[in-house]
Amino acid sequence: MAYNSIIVRVELNHSRIHFGDVAAAIGQAGGDITSIDVIRPGQDVSVRDITVHVTEDGEPKVVEALKLLEGLHLINVSDRTFLAHLGGKISVQPNLAIRNRDDLSRVYTPGVARVCTAIHEAPDKAYSLTIKRNTVAVVTDGTAVLGLGDIGPFAAAPVMEGKAMLFKQLAGVDAFPICLDTKDTEEIIRTIKTISPVFGGINLEDIASPRCFDIEKRLESELDIPVFHDDQHGTAIVVIAGILNALKVVGKRMDQVKVVVNGIGAAGVSICKMLLAAGVSKLVPVDRDGAIVRGGRYPQHAMWQWLSEQPQVGAEAGVLKDVIRGADVFIGVSRGNVLSAEDVETMAENRIVFAMANPNPEIDPAAAMPIVKVFATGRSDYPNQINNVLVFPGVFRGALDCRARRINEPMKLAAARAIASVVTENELNAHYIIPSIFNEQVVAKVRHAVVETAILTGVARRTPPDFR
Repeated sequence: MAYNSIIVRVELNHSRIHFGDVAAAIGQAGGDITSIDVIRPGQDVSVRDITVHVTEDGEPKVVEALKLLEGLHLINVSDRTFLAHLGGKISVQPNLAIRNRDDLSRVYTPGVARVCTAIHEAPDKAYSLTIKRNTVAVVTDGTAVLGLGDIGPFAAAPVMEGKAMLFKQLAGVDAFPICLDTKDTEEIIRTIKTISPVFGGINLEDIASPRCFDIEKRLESELDIPVFHDDQHGTAIVVIAGILNALKVVGKRMDQVKVVVNGIGAAGVSICKMLLAAGVSKLVPVDRDGAIVRGGRYPQHAMWQWLSEQPQVGAEAGVLKDVIRGADVFIGVSRGNVLSAEDVETMAENRIVFAMANPNPEIDPAAAMPIVKVFATGRSDYPNQINNVLVFPGVFRGALDCRARRINEPMKLAAARAIASVVTENELNAHYIIPSIFNEQVVAKVRHAVVETAILTGVARRTPPDFR
């Protein structure tokens, strides 16, 4: 159940109502008062802001209860989440102040001309003399926003702003939201290429499948900076990290387990590719129409066709309920309530279930947790949250620090292993297979793994001082 906080501003006529009456009404309506602020005191009349913790469907009940109280005038209701978004969540700040003409002449005309000329003569100097070395574009067309779908570029902007905040707070990376008002693949590619000179990396976000595959592939081949579709690779990296530790908990090996992946869209395809790279030998990809089988023909979907050509992919046809039998691991990136407890009970002993559909997982956690060994979701109100916030800050920190040309598959697998390594042997258990997003070791370890692997695989253009 989702919770929220609201702030209600009320005017109280003290001759007609006591604050105890207000508190009682809020409590009876299902609200929980967390703070009270006096805005305007007075013996006869006062104005107060009351912060109330409520469920999403409980907010109107609290508001209606307050409206019915005699002696109380409801001035305003503010949702704290909306208040946090007023005016946007990010801004641009200069690194130095311009206090006089001398300062102005250095950062702008005429002094800036010398810097421009230096970059013109040696374009790589853009990394040292502009924001390029530490700036990422977070680009979307708003067609596949998590839990919301195709809501368009304007409505997607708050998500991209939030991502930019996480980049900065967790890894010190400057990021800027770019929301494109087009669904045309060629126009998106052309626009990103056109704006790329100022950025050190491109983070694609919430672009619908299968266009996201084409966009990323083209940009990777046509740009010399890393391009990373987080819905694909960020999700896949953190899933692999969780699976690595979950397998330790149950005492099974990656090359011996049968893994079922349900939902073969952007995230599902990338998860499958990383599972194969990690050593899985028995893989069953499943979508709405059933299992994608070895030797099958999928002319409408290039990535499904690629999967069908992999020797590790099973040849057994059938829907999810059929192919999940005997599976050691289930990974869901699809939709809620597609799996029952009876289905899960047909899996192998010491089963692992990652049900990551949001907001409703593929199986009700209350039904799954008693019958699985390790259970994970994409939600924060259950143990083992699989969250790609663990991935993109450290991956881009590393890619920017070594000026990587791209983020390749070995770098992604190294990032997954780095995340898994944050959970020590003493800490590891069925309810703790993945570290918190606020664990300070995560970004540092992912960054180190990414830089090291970029150097080893030849995509780094710079060796950071701590690697020399």
